Amino acid sequence: MSDAEMPDSGAGCGNPGAGRAGAPEKPTRFIDSVNCAIEGILYASRTQRHMRRHFLAALVLLVAVLFLRVSALEFTLLAISVAFVLFAELMNTSIEVVVDLVSPDYHPLAKIAKDVAAGGVLVAAIGAAVMGYLILSQYIFPVYKELLDMIGSPTEMGTVVALLMVVIVVVILKSISGKGTPLEGGLPSGHAAVAFSIATIVSLTTRDPLISILTICLAVMVSHSRLLLRIHSPREVVLGALTGTAITIAVMLLFRLLN
Repeated sequence: MSDAEMPDSGAGCGNPGAGRAGAPEKPTRFIDSVNCAIEGILYASRTQRHMRRHFLAALVLLVAVLFLRVSALEFTLLAISVAFVLFAELMNTSIEVVVDLVSPDYHPLAKIAKDVAAGGVLVAAIGAAVMGYLILSQYIFPVYKELLDMIGSPTEMGTVVALLMVVIVVVILKSISGKGTPLEGGLPSGHAAVAFSIATIVSLTTRDPLISILTICLAVMVSHSRLLLRIHSPREVVLGALTGTAITIAVMLLFRLLN
């Protein structure tokens, strides 16, 4: 391949002029440096699923901040937390690319480098989650508690009926879909349906937002285990969660109307 046919490793970023030995020159203008930085962010967004999720979470947070009308100080703290998570993910991507360049084949040290970089992203994400909880809970929890109060506390009879109806509906749906067995596989996920039904019952019984969120987290963990075991697909798990939640709320509202 001739020199004219050689790919330009600096194309699209900075001034790809010919330096010594044909190497691309470093950006000399500010706008070129900014373009390089933006290209790096776009590369991470294109190639890293977690980066896209972080951007989506940041978008949701901005919408929430707009409606909740947080203070300037609270918005500043949230913005710093989000920026730190994005920064950590960019550094993680950069380290992964360099490790792949230096060590294309598997090497224990290369794995450690990638794991440590990923650990940095996890630490940043946990910190951002704690910051978001401490700031947003004071705005969201009162509204969430009012919503739970509107549905009302379940009676003992309502709880038993709701759980039985969830199980029966799951069995009927599994028989209709013709997939899996009663306790494994099929549409929808029975474990997810029962787990979210119980989480809904606990939420309505306590009417405590924090307990409700923790219980829902447990239901999510139960549902996620079905994915990890490759017993259910994401669609089956989501349908199970929606089935359990919807039936439980409907039964509670019906008992409240009848009583």
